[in-house]
Amino acid sequence: MEQLNDLISALKKFPGIGTKSARRIAFYLLKQDNEYLSEFGGLISGLKKDLYTCELCGNISSRNPCSICTDPLREKNILCIVEDVEALAAFEQAGIYNGLYHVLGYKISPADGHDIGDEDIEFLRKHIASLKADEVIIATSPKFEGDMTYYTLLDVLKDSDVKKITRLAFGLPVGGAIEFADRMTLHTALEARRQVL
Repeated sequence: MEQLNDLISALKKFPGIGTKSARRIAFYLLKQDNEYLSEFGGLISGLKKDLYTCELCGNISSRNPCSICTDPLREKNILCIVEDVEALAAFEQAGIYNGLYHVLGYKISPADGHDIGDEDIEFLRKHIASLKADEVIIATSPKFEGDMTYYTLLDVLKDSDVKKITRLAFGLPVGGAIEFADRMTLHTALEARRQVL
């Protein structure tokens, strides 16, 4: 029973998983045969083995550069800055955007000690310059950390050669996260984005 309790404790560390859900998952796994558990464990243990961080955009992919950056059908003159790979995945799953991305990998949060560093700024500037981007979309979540990230990025980009800087419209709920928005909400936010510089 100690091993089961340890598993429940480990599962509770997942975002959105409370004690009841963790217990339900643990008992579900307990009912599975050894082959399933071995395969499932292998997927978890090998999760990071064949994944790379794209040297162009910061996406996580099985190849470097990623399939989005190397896709010849993508619009190369539009760059969408997202906070993390989860937000990128939400846009891709919704199928509403055909430009390129730049993944920050974090939200700016002084309370957590997260701020944009000089290397991150340089990486972003080089990415924009290499694309000769006409438009940069700042796609941060509409909550405190997202707003701080937005204003910091706006300050970084104000002296760039980008013709248009836009931000997602607030069809997104304030305090919400992009990765949990449905397709229609994301589409509305993207289509109604407004120019900020």
